[in-house]
Amino acid sequence: MDKFYSLEHSSIDFHFKQSPRDFVVEEIPLYEFSGEGEHLILFVRKKNLTTSELIGILARFLGIKNRDIGYAGLKDKHAMTKQYISIHKQHEEKLETFEHENIKIVSKTYHNNKIRIGHLKGNRFYIKIKKVNPTSAVKIDEALKNIAKFGMPNFFGFQRFGNDGDNHIIGEKLAKGQAKERNPRVKKLLINAYQSHLFNLWLSRRLEINRLINCFEVSELESVLNMPNEEVTKLKAQIHPFKLINGDIMEHYPHGRLFDFEANEEDLQRFNDRGISITGLLCGKKVKISSGISRTIEKDFDDEINADGARRYAWVFPENIEGRYKPIEAQYEMNFTLPKGSYATVLIEEIAKRKII
Repeated sequence: MDKFYSLEHSSIDFHFKQSPRDFVVEEIPLYEFSGEGEHLILFVRKKNLTTSELIGILARFLGIKNRDIGYAGLKDKHAMTKQYISIHKQHEEKLETFEHENIKIVSKTYHNNKIRIGHLKGNRFYIKIKKVNPTSAVKIDEALKNIAKFGMPNFFGFQRFGNDGDNHIIGEKLAKGQAKERNPRVKKLLINAYQSHLFNLWLSRRLEINRLINCFEVSELESVLNMPNEEVTKLKAQIHPFKLINGDIMEHYPHGRLFDFEANEEDLQRFNDRGISITGLLCGKKVKISSGISRTIEKDFDDEINADGARRYAWVFPENIEGRYKPIEAQYEMNFTLPKGSYATVLIEEIAKRKII
């Protein structure tokens, strides 16, 4: 299935390649650190290393296990990234002699608890794209304005699927007991890739439905979408580019409880105001599923697997978006903040309306 995008403009030509010079990420912690406690909090800058490689290097230097080091999220390898990690403060003195060409400890403080996975609010990005002509720069300006106004689809980025883009194929076999993997961390990663693959297919289908609603009249859509005329009319009347369908599972944004969307005006307005957002299915056990017409679409991207499922925001709202065109260098620089679990490369693809890698 082709990937669909939410923006209406034509594709934009520019050059983008992830590198520490052109792709910078800074983690935004979930809470302020107390400044006291038994855990040493390090603000670490790394380049050309995954977070796992960073942890491994520090653990070997200190003579401890990888699991003794806490971190909130995984950061890109082909980037300059800044993130917080925690180590028991008994190792503070030894760290004074730590040196590595790709790792710098920027600052340190203390906290009462170890940093855990998910303990981050989001990430702040700096991206530079190249070979941008003045016409493309105007289009990028407009695209960023639309994303700032309406938000963007929350696809999983290509990084989720491995270097060859096929981790989901192995993941499906593992999830269905047709293959084995001894390493529990690798097994979970691969199964997650399969869940992410189905999520992306579903989200692309929903964006395709949005495009059809925008392009055709109600009388034409009833047979194309296999939906009652009344439902199509309601979808057509929604002002947001992402159309909510009766039976969708919504979640308070940027975090909160799940609830069923019943197509009332109040919830439509809350979505427009960024108070709630739609979620998509990560298939598996113990997960809330949608209903009605929404479920009719969702079930084509569901599967019975031996893993727990979840819901994921299908639509997110980037914040503090800034863009600057540098005509002499033919470069465009942008800064923006994304919630945890969202991919900067997806925002770049949404602007370009094409795959960038």
